[in-house]
Amino acid sequence: MADLGELVLQHVAKDGEITTSELAQRLQKDHQQIVGAVKSLQSLGNIIESEQRTSKHWELTEEGKEVTKDGSHEARVYNAIPADGGIQQAQLMKSGPYAKIGFSKAMSAGWLEVNKKAPGGPTVQRKVASIVDRVQNQLKQLQQGNLSDITDKEKAELKKRKLIQEVTVNIFLVWKGSGFTTSVQKLDTDLTPEMISSGSWKGKPFKAYNFDAMGVPPTAGHLHPLLKVRAEFRQIFLEMGFTEMPTNNYIESSFWNFDALFQPQQHPARDAHDTFFIKDPEFAHEFPMDYLERVKKVHSEGGYGSQGYKYDWKLSEAKKNILRTHTTAVSARMLYKLAQQEKFTPVKYFSIDRVFRNETLDATHLAEFHQIEGVVADYNLSLGHLIGILHAFFKKLGIEKLRFKPAYNPYTEPSMAVFSYHEGLKKWVEIGNSGVFRPEMLLPMGLPEDVVVIAWGLSLERPTMIKYGIDNIRDLIGPKVNLQMVYDNPICRLDK
Repeated sequence: MADLGELVLQHVAKDGEITTSELAQRLQKDHQQIVGAVKSLQSLGNIIESEQRTSKHWELTEEGKEVTKDGSHEARVYNAIPADGGIQQAQLMKSGPYAKIGFSKAMSAGWLEVNKKAPGGPTVQRKVASIVDRVQNQLKQLQQGNLSDITDKEKAELKKRKLIQEVTVNIFLVWKGSGFTTSVQKLDTDLTPEMISSGSWKGKPFKAYNFDAMGVPPTAGHLHPLLKVRAEFRQIFLEMGFTEMPTNNYIESSFWNFDALFQPQQHPARDAHDTFFIKDPEFAHEFPMDYLERVKKVHSEGGYGSQGYKYDWKLSEAKKNILRTHTTAVSARMLYKLAQQEKFTPVKYFSIDRVFRNETLDATHLAEFHQIEGVVADYNLSLGHLIGILHAFFKKLGIEKLRFKPAYNPYTEPSMAVFSYHEGLKKWVEIGNSGVFRPEMLLPMGLPEDVVVIAWGLSLERPTMIKYGIDNIRDLIGPKVNLQMVYDNPICRLDK
């Protein structure tokens, strides 16, 4: 069998010029195969010339082909109704997958009527004795390429019903070139060691190098915008002398996530609407029991100068396993570990990791996101120290306009929300939360009375969205992330 390129040349020699669509019909080949053969012939020199042209035609969709075979939806609904009676509307709607649209179209055409007062519910009856399925006839005409009897309005209606679709095809008009021939000598693309040793390369034609070709882009990994901003935050903490906390335990007990933070067991955050509870394993079992008893006492009876919450504290509630709602649970573990040292030493901790909340998903909220947390424990710290550290921290991020507003947290007092002036939005926006950990949280751990712990936290996603101009958090993380966005963003940014 002759090569496809040679077959193309034979038809060009016969007709002088011909389109690739005509060639595909004559040779009974896929159009793209013909286009590929033409492109290959063009790469050999000036054997042929071509010009791209665009053609449009109508094609039936899969639903349209079904209508051509079985009849339109309205005709099928009409035929489903007994000629000598009626059928209950509810039953008619179950007659097929397209019964609803078919009923609507048949009513619009005046083929059916509904008796709403019939016993047993509304009944549908035939209004005309016979029908002409014009939609099916039109689709058959389109399938045969006969468009003369179908108006543009009717085509638009068929397209609206997704029975037909307009297809644009790029075809090529092909004609003889100045070096036309029907026999093609294939050019070699590789110079092999055998050709060199035998000298056969001297008589072989080689394909010319295309030095303008872009080449195949090398495959490589790409850094996600979240990872880039995370690395930036991490570097700032390290420059300020902080130590990173281990945050690899996504599953946490309610004790460390809530109770150790002096958060009462009746707090709304413990509701299933706000927290993801684990079914297997449902409960945690290993706790430092002496510390647990002190936490129980400060909750139910008070202590350390506090009157507590005065409720019946239950171990069963504290044992419940959850997906951690904040990385402050890790801070609680680290502070307890610090309190067990023979001699207290000041520390500065930070963490950046994922937390989970039973949130309603929208453009600014996800059920899982990242929390950035900084913790400083030292003697005789004050709110002034916290404000000073926050100014130093955010200045390294390029944020210098800060305001602080009183806030409430169960485990910090005083507490402050942190606001920054957003130049783009021209208003103050909340960027984080902060506070001084309560004595009711720290003293049961065994920390000295004059040790104060200050802390602050913010999200990772919102600064990243601002930095990269992303207005929907679901475009940043999750199964529908546009990978092209990850590829296109630079590996680093120079904001100043």
